Amino acid sequence: MRIPGETPHIVTDFVDAVATDDGIRGLPAIQLVALRKTFGAGEHRVTAVDGVDLTIGQGEFFSLLGPSGSGKTTVLRMIAGFESPTGGAILLDGADVTSAPAYDRDVNTVFQDYALFPHMSVLHNVEYGLRVKRVGRAERRRRAGEMLEKVRLAEFGHRKPHQLSGGQRQRVALARALVNHPKVLLLDEPLGALDLKLREEMQVELKAIQRDVGITFVFVTHDQGEALSMSNRIAVFNHGRVEQVGTPREIYDHPATSFVAGFVGTSNIIHADLAARLLGVAEMHSVRPERIRLLPEGATADGADVVADGTVTDV
Repeated sequence: MRIPGETPHIVTDFVDAVATDDGIRGLPAIQLVALRKTFGAGEHRVTAVDGVDLTIGQGEFFSLLGPSGSGKTTVLRMIAGFESPTGGAILLDGADVTSAPAYDRDVNTVFQDYALFPHMSVLHNVEYGLRVKRVGRAERRRRAGEMLEKVRLAEFGHRKPHQLSGGQRQRVALARALVNHPKVLLLDEPLGALDLKLREEMQVELKAIQRDVGITFVFVTHDQGEALSMSNRIAVFNHGRVEQVGTPREIYDHPATSFVAGFVGTSNIIHADLAARLLGVAEMHSVRPERIRLLPEGATADGADVVADGTVTDV
């Protein structure tokens, strides 16, 4: 609807970023120091990860968020030992594992396709890592049974993967990854293959499981909703670099760059020339839609930081 002649005030809240405690106590679970990864050579060289520095605390649910091609999955694969860095260092619990093979890192990975063994029962799938480590049969059964209890699949141990729903298969993959009690669990877009309703349900379950087991989770996703709803902290990636690290609230309320403001949630970007007229400072600003109020002409704006005249052209 077009409303000619209306000239309401546009009221916005502009807030300054504040320093916050990152919550890390003691020795970090993961430290990435100037981490780099390039592919190809010469004029065909591509830099996938460009000098990433990250510190992830013990017991954190930490998300690597970014669009396709931003470098987040390559970082995860380097932490796991599936890719070798071109430069930089990876520390797990303070130990340098940059050159260590994947099997020598106390890290497990859950993939989007779950990678369950179709010929094995659920119980045998969960036991598999313990069997590789030559854990005794009775101990294997006990630990696998306990883990199936944690993921609410205790009654499904005899079934094969094809007899389970997508959400159940994902929980089996989680149980198999957690039964060895790794220091860190890496999750490579594990919810991507699920439908929307099941994905939302699994977000709640995944966070509950992480709280229960107390293990550091590093979660790769391009879905901002997943990252905002589950994470203690988030690193936002773009073109192989980290644009910002912070809590979901910090990332949403105080985006450090225009990319973060546009990628995480919906935002109105106030460019420097307009900000100079509104605020007297030539800086770019981001305003979330929920921070804008329309007032009738002549109304006063109580407590608003910025008031400007505008015209409603469409509704």
